[in-house]
Amino acid sequence: MAEMRIRVGHSADPDDAFMFWAIEAGRVDTQGLEFEPVVSDIETLNGWAVEARLEVTAISMGAYPSVADRYVLLPHGASMGFGYGPVVVTREPLSLDAVRGTEIVIPGRLTTAYLALRLALGEDIAVRELPFDEILDEVVSGRAEAGLLIHEGQLTYSDAGLRKALDLGEWWAGETGLPLPLGVNAARRDLGELLPAVSAVLSEAIRVGLEERDEALAYAERFGRGIDRETADRFVAMYVNELTCDYGETGRAAVDELLRRSGSGITATYA
Repeated sequence: MAEMRIRVGHSADPDDAFMFWAIEAGRVDTQGLEFEPVVSDIETLNGWAVEARLEVTAISMGAYPSVADRYVLLPHGASMGFGYGPVVVTREPLSLDAVRGTEIVIPGRLTTAYLALRLALGEDIAVRELPFDEILDEVVSGRAEAGLLIHEGQLTYSDAGLRKALDLGEWWAGETGLPLPLGVNAARRDLGELLPAVSAVLSEAIRVGLEERDEALAYAERFGRGIDRETADRFVAMYVNELTCDYGETGRAAVDELLRRSGSGITATYA
């Protein structure tokens, strides 16, 4: 197989970095392919996927309906939370009715977090977009009354004196009995006959990362914006698990249910 460059977009957070470590470290057979990481925040990756810019990319499941004509889902690499997920935080205790009546700062309109927020609270909510890593400070400072936190902010908000008003993964599990599919890996349809090899390499990278956890975690920790090793370890454990290795029936059912409730009319297609 002739060498070909495959740009792989992943978000700047520990779980995505953990899954890519083995390729970066040269621990897997890349089958003659050159894999180049492209790291950015998830909403930027969502926007790039709308333009079909990268061959493979992490995207929000909430963005999938917008890119399904150009990308298929890989059967691995998903971040799913069973009973936990993005959280709405405030400085003072607020009821859900009060949260509905205030502006909520969100990490992007294509994120799964925003889709789940609308499913939980209804479409008639006021929101303002900010990069995901600025939202916690926006609430702490008082510039926002409520914020929707993703990535490791789910674990660190209480250290900043904030309170949880709503855990969307918990809400989703109560509604459906399923995990909430947050981030997923997608590959461009025009990879054609290269798609099985690309998928196999990325799948093997996840497996090797889990086998060589300490080394993979040391690499992933650098993407945690100042969090310590213990917090990075907890976050990776939340979102790199058996459903990451393979969706299985449970993961696919969760994807189907989220797509159904989104009203997109889209059916998931897997590589």
